[in-house]
Amino acid sequence: MERAEPQEPAAAADGPPREPADAGDGASRREPAGGADGDSSAAPDGRSGARRRPWVRRARRTALAVTLLLVVPLLAVETALRVTYMGDPADGTYTRDRDAMWLGHAWVDGRKKDADVTALARRLEGTGIRDLYVHSGPLEHDGTLPESAYPRARWLTDAVHRELPGVRVQAFLGDVLANGGPDGLHLDRAATRAAVVRSAGQVLDAGYDGVHLDLEPLHSGDRDYLSLLDDLRAVTRAEDAQLSVAAHQIDPLPALHSVFGLFAEHPKWWSQEFFGQVARRVDQIAVMTYDTAQPLEGTYGGYVAQQTSLALEVTPSTTHLLIGLPFYHESNFDHWGHAETVAAAVRGARLGLSRTDPDRKLFGVAPYIDFAATETNRREYREGWLRPNAS
Repeated sequence: MERAEPQEPAAAADGPPREPADAGDGASRREPAGGADGDSSAAPDGRSGARRRPWVRRARRTALAVTLLLVVPLLAVETALRVTYMGDPADGTYTRDRDAMWLGHAWVDGRKKDADVTALARRLEGTGIRDLYVHSGPLEHDGTLPESAYPRARWLTDAVHRELPGVRVQAFLGDVLANGGPDGLHLDRAATRAAVVRSAGQVLDAGYDGVHLDLEPLHSGDRDYLSLLDDLRAVTRAEDAQLSVAAHQIDPLPALHSVFGLFAEHPKWWSQEFFGQVARRVDQIAVMTYDTAQPLEGTYGGYVAQQTSLALEVTPSTTHLLIGLPFYHESNFDHWGHAETVAAAVRGARLGLSRTDPDRKLFGVAPYIDFAATETNRREYREGWLRPNAS
């Protein structure tokens, strides 16, 4: 709904609004006789005025204390993130030619043609993108996947393998989790988890090179999710295929997901421990490092640097870690377009890599998403991450 414009006070006939004139002999205005406490005291200038009630003073002090408790820690956190964004990334912390990219559903539902794959190949030439996460769902709430959701999957995988040798196509499957509610996918049901595993086998049979799972919102510590990953890994390994997941962000402050859970039904973050548990069960893990609500480019870049370091600390060297890049532009409370830039995300990822594990081989970035990408997004990716080899 469009907000109404604020209205200015009505002006007096001869000029701007004025305070009412004092009545009678010009004495200062006072509380009416017989007020709440029935007496008054002299003001410092000698005029008689109402004595401020004790509850007013207490309310103001309480409001000030609450404001300080909220604002001071927030300013401290934002300052720390800005400091984290300072400095220069280490030499050599550029592409490892192990990037990935999320693609929309149009690639498998019949809207894309051979010419589109050829254009995609030209666009990706010279980049480090080696995995394409192609939206091929969503899953039904019972874990099944209708084949009608991806009728052109075989055409796409054949075309990509022809035009982009060495690039893998993974089926991007997701759904909204019920998390105790009536609607959504119930991970706590063994039959639902078994159906998801069968769906994974189904897309591998259709020609995909792997399965990319994105289930949200996923609570930290979800044991049913870990069990599902164990079962999926058995299927993908048997087919010599990849298992990858889109991961929530990691607690930027200790136990923040628990604290946030007191105020929100679906906490935004995972604990670092849980992130590590997930990372050990998959071939690739991509952190969704966007929609952070950071208001400034410097604090967003510092946040990405922090997330990169936290993820590197618990991701085994045998698991491929990817840092998400916001290949889209919008502005709302969760995502400020002027702050969440690709340039800031790339520099933040390089800073985190420099400080934590600069020699990590299985590391890359992952742009989200192809159909919303701007030329600025693509340029900042090339200049910031591919610079030594950029065309």
